[in-house]
Amino acid sequence: MSTSREAQRKIRHRRVRKRVSGTASRPRLAVFRSNRYIYAQVIDDVSGSTIASASSLEKDLRGERLNADTATKVGKLVAERARSAGIGQVVFDRGGYPFHGRVKALADAARESGLEF
Repeated sequence: MSTSREAQRKIRHRRVRKRVSGTASRPRLAVFRSNRYIYAQVIDDVSGSTIASASSLEKDLRGERLNADTATKVGKLVAERARSAGIGQVVFDRGGYPFHGRVKALADAARESGLEF
């Protein structure tokens, strides 16, 4: 009996989350990708709060198709919001997704916009 792709992704994500945890000084940049949208959050796991977030659902990005260009815009947006909240370093949580395509585009854009990870 095989498990679904989503169940396999969740298993991978749980395996990564055993080691990756966000603190107040170095929060976690978590990525979630659906078929239509991509979301990014900067999370402090100690207090359980979201410091900054961005997604392709926002007003200026809503009409665009989900591709690497849209993911790049979301990465820049979340990095700008994190920088304005006083965050310079994060740990990257790819959410069990392979690190290429849209996830890599978001990460590279966040790095270029000033986040270190």
